[in-house]
Amino acid sequence: MIYVMITKTEIDKLAEKYETIDFIKDDPVRVPNRFVQKKDIEIAGFISSLVAYGRREVFLKKLDILFDIAQNEPLNFILNFEPKILGDFNYRFGKPDDFAQIFMIMRSLYSNNSSLEDIFKYGYENPVDDNMFIPITDYFYANAKDNDSQGFKFMIPNARKGSAMKRMCMYLRWMVRKSPVDFGIWDFMKPSELFIPLDTHVARLSRKMGLLTRNANDFKSVIEITENLRKFDPNDPVKYDFAMFGYGVNENTKK
Repeated sequence: MIYVMITKTEIDKLAEKYETIDFIKDDPVRVPNRFVQKKDIEIAGFISSLVAYGRREVFLKKLDILFDIAQNEPLNFILNFEPKILGDFNYRFGKPDDFAQIFMIMRSLYSNNSSLEDIFKYGYENPVDDNMFIPITDYFYANAKDNDSQGFKFMIPNARKGSAMKRMCMYLRWMVRKSPVDFGIWDFMKPSELFIPLDTHVARLSRKMGLLTRNANDFKSVIEITENLRKFDPNDPVKYDFAMFGYGVNENTKK
């Protein structure tokens, strides 16, 4: 592998270039951007994060179908959810029963005057082994009827097994940061405490840029990359998620 150590000036320019309103239209964050009420935004964001994997154009179409089913009323959809509403809706690993399980857990949560924010805040305030995601995934696994199905385990990775928690990190970025792209509607933690969303693309670029030395794409690698990004901006390290995206775009353009 050829290592290219990136400078703060270079990575800041990439972050600034790609963290714009124009970024929204081709990203899953475009779905929660349809809404203005806090609970609608956080529910739409969480649902969008569940299927944000695979080919972007495919999962964005699937999200449009799902939110048509929800009649573009996320909170109302969850509060009144019944499995039959989904019909045969599925996406790759996630089958109708997997989506139904997650939505039923969310229905119970919101019907009891609680919210996703409360679950994430609890994880933040009560981390296990310094990992805030363990209490969060424990909650979903404890309340699922079948927590061993492939689709459920893929959409809600078990943080106890060292998962990088890519989509939950992305979802947290949306909810906590305030920017042209992110909403900043949760204030129980600071942007400085967020984690970089890590997938194979970000991992490969991070190694190439000298930000990651570990071979595994796990939560320990998430911490290593995030700590290195804090050296560029200690107050807002995950803004460089946009720089990673831009670096990949530029790299592909040169091929």
